[in-house]
Amino acid sequence: MSFEYQLHRLFPGSKASTCSEIDSVATLFEAFLNGENVKFALAMVRMNLCSGFQKKVLHAEHRIPRGAVSTYQRIAKHLNKPKGARAVGNALANNPFPIIVPCHRAVRTDLTIGGYQGGIKMKRTLLEMEDIDFNETGRIETKNFFY
Repeated sequence: MSFEYQLHRLFPGSKASTCSEIDSVATLFEAFLNGENVKFALAMVRMNLCSGFQKKVLHAEHRIPRGAVSTYQRIAKHLNKPKGARAVGNALANNPFPIIVPCHRAVRTDLTIGGYQGGIKMKRTLLEMEDIDFNETGRIETKNFFY
């Protein structure tokens, strides 16, 4: 069923509308999901919704390029919090901007996938879309690490 059909069924008399900002973001999301190398601008999100530490984590995560991964531990060390891997993981688990801040690119130090708001299957699919390989035990096989 189309969006318009659902809209009219649930809200008779309403009209579908959008704006250029939403259209632009939707176009970027579509390009990302079609495998294009899209870098979302952080200016489109409200970072003021995040704590100071979470902002630092999200900025660090946002810098990880498509096709690369980092670990929670590497990100923690980059932020001068060498014992902060769990805190990094928690900050990413509560990422209010998944895909825009690509938290699927952070994995565990043992190269297992770790958690993801959308579920482990979605995280693996997103990583595979970026040409990240997995071995038969489910561990990531790449030499393309960031930080």
